[in-house]
Amino acid sequence: MCGIFGYYNRSGNSLDTAVLAEMGGAIRHRGPDDQGIYAGVGAAVGNQRLSIIDVKGGHQPFFSDDGKIVVVQNGEIFNHVELAQELARAGYPCRTHSDTEVLLRLYESEGIGFLHKLNGMFAIAIYDARENAMYLVRDRIGVKPLYVHDDGRQITFASEIKSILKSGIPHPATDEEALHHYLTFNYVPAPHTMYQGVRHLMPGHMMRVGRDGVSTHQWWNLAKIEPVFGRAEGDWIDEFNFILDDAVRLRLRSDVPFGAFLSGGVDSSTIVGLMARHMSEPVKTFCIGFEDPRFDESHYAQEAADRFGCQHVMERVDPDMLDLWPLATAHCDQPHGDVSFLPTYRVSALASKHVKVVLTGDGGDELFAGYDKYRDFFSQSGVAELDDEAFRRAYLQSISLFSDSAKFGLYGARLHKQLSQIDSYNVARPYFDAVAHQDRINQALFIDMQLLLSGNNLVKPDRMGMAVSLEARTPFLDYRMMEFAFRMPGSLKLKDGVTKYLYKKAVAPLIGENLAHRRKQMFTVPVGEWFRQGKSAYVMEHVQRLLAKTDWFNPDVTSALLHNHRDGSQNNTRELRALVALSHWQQL
Repeated sequence: MCGIFGYYNRSGNSLDTAVLAEMGGAIRHRGPDDQGIYAGVGAAVGNQRLSIIDVKGGHQPFFSDDGKIVVVQNGEIFNHVELAQELARAGYPCRTHSDTEVLLRLYESEGIGFLHKLNGMFAIAIYDARENAMYLVRDRIGVKPLYVHDDGRQITFASEIKSILKSGIPHPATDEEALHHYLTFNYVPAPHTMYQGVRHLMPGHMMRVGRDGVSTHQWWNLAKIEPVFGRAEGDWIDEFNFILDDAVRLRLRSDVPFGAFLSGGVDSSTIVGLMARHMSEPVKTFCIGFEDPRFDESHYAQEAADRFGCQHVMERVDPDMLDLWPLATAHCDQPHGDVSFLPTYRVSALASKHVKVVLTGDGGDELFAGYDKYRDFFSQSGVAELDDEAFRRAYLQSISLFSDSAKFGLYGARLHKQLSQIDSYNVARPYFDAVAHQDRINQALFIDMQLLLSGNNLVKPDRMGMAVSLEARTPFLDYRMMEFAFRMPGSLKLKDGVTKYLYKKAVAPLIGENLAHRRKQMFTVPVGEWFRQGKSAYVMEHVQRLLAKTDWFNPDVTSALLHNHRDGSQNNTRELRALVALSHWQQL
């Protein structure tokens, strides 16, 4: 895993090499082992490398023999071994064992049409001097980030926004429409960012930039998967187990020490159990524990570690991690109201003392209906009778932080007027439209696959892992598993109030009935209680700072959120977390 950066200037003007080095330096934490930069006329690509595959031979950029094609990537191509063998048979042999060279040879062989062959997590930049064009590519579901700024003269790109901000562009103003959506989703949904003019390259998309203009193409689309009905449960279980086992096998390819996060939940326990099948030495596993049993999962992690003979490392920590919030926000470049970024940073820091790579269970909940919110929503009286539009709006409301009326009540006069025509439902609408052929459970899951993953749940392991130079790999997000999951009817995911119904049946023989069917526990800390007690002054400080620095919010309404939470008349934990996170972001 690495970080990439670069630019393409439509007029052929060049950035100073010192500026490029500073762009790389801003994301050195993503790749502290090496820096490589190609600086041409009006274009450049750069890489900060965390050496994982072919440690000695994998320096980036990679160049074609004539020097006219230059490739950098952030991520891993897990099937690079098979692809290299295929390339050798086709007359394009690789000279190293690097997966990035495989990308170069594929492009030489096939042009940009090779993307569908990749099984991995990646953000790729290819500069082709023959066309005087830059290609930017992002993996199917957005495991790896890629941001773009286009001012009409120059496109600047990087793995993190902070690198773009070092390119010499004027510091962007706050995108207040993105702020509006942040208060809906508790994160900024792609393609928006909090910076005007800075956008995500969307997952599954490719951008070509040249003197003749900019074009964007969606090269993979999960919405095209058609559901399959009438298949026996046993057949679904066999295919589930086959795909996930192979996804784990591929993700064990590494030339450096690796391990896994292990909470003792069904996702991480399953991944560790499959790792143990393929490894001759004990799996190195990592977790953190808390004294408060409501939030401590370490005994479940130990149960899984014992079952699979792991070399398990557990560190009991103080749950009060609020001092990490500014650091976590700085690594994200955007506000996130999800406080689990903080314990994720702590377990990443623990793991990074022992390994450079971890496998995680991310994606299992969104693919197979693991969150209680799905059960709670679909068990409500009357939901089944809603028409399509009412269902969509009801689901969005169920996952929203602030309702529309609450947001407009919170806003100051200027923002109230400016955002009066902005509806966050329009962020979700195209995704609902795209999967109208799916059942409603899968429609809800698709919304979270497209918005929650790239907006928050994949940001967490990427930024918190990269903050300590740790690569996180996600077997559940192998493209074969994602396509499989959306062929499966939602009724096999959420059935009779049981979340992950078929998934749990599939893995119970591996991880045991206790771990397969244990109660879902969120990876979090009790900030709501702290905000009522010893940390109320901390919240007030950040609320007051927001009110002093911006005209975004009505002071009386904003202060009442804290007052009503503190006296116990309301539970405004999530709303206050979002405002504190926004205050930390304002201070970047």
